[in-house]
Amino acid sequence: MAIKHSDRSIVDFRSRLRGGGTRANLFEVQMAFPDYLSVSDENETLNDIPFLVKAAEIPASNIGNIPVSFRGRVLPIAGDRTFDPWTVTIINDTNFRLRDVMEKWSDSINDLQTAQGVTNPESYQTRASVIQLDRFGSKPADKIKELRKYDFVGIYPNVVSSIPLDHGATDTIEEFQVTFNYLYYEVRGLNGVPLMTDKSETARAGGVTGGTVPGGGA
Repeated sequence: MAIKHSDRSIVDFRSRLRGGGTRANLFEVQMAFPDYLSVSDENETLNDIPFLVKAAEIPASNIGNIPVSFRGRVLPIAGDRTFDPWTVTIINDTNFRLRDVMEKWSDSINDLQTAQGVTNPESYQTRASVIQLDRFGSKPADKIKELRKYDFVGIYPNVVSSIPLDHGATDTIEEFQVTFNYLYYEVRGLNGVPLMTDKSETARAGGVTGGTVPGGGA
């Protein structure tokens, strides 16, 4: 039964804000490096990523538009999907460990001096994940849950940003950004359950999931 306008109180709003809302500062990034890349203390470097990646993004994608004209009107038809680049912000520590591996990865694709590099995309493209975490489980002692996980397939660094240096900078730790391109991403929900797969299969078969579609009648 629909809620009446008069019943939409702050208490009703509280009941709808499940879990107290998702928090932007509760996330973790994981990443793999190409097998051929020489990474010093690779395990330590991989363990640094969840701590030193200060900021990331839940990825965006877009479906293009094909405008088809008919008798003075335009019929919009869904076009092709594209994926926005994914950017992370990394804290730079004094051993430059993550900076070093990002520069080596980029350099292996296109060498700074010779412009040569690895030509097989399967070699330099890897996988990465950004994970949205819950505040805690149903009890404070519970393990923190993964609310949603975005797995990037075929990812590689496109831009390794500059690090500004400034004599006037105080109370500041160096940071830099890395922007990645990728083929696509996969979405997983609680307990790593894949999402959107069943809907895609149903759509290919000409069906619709999740009830009726508003305005979907003939």
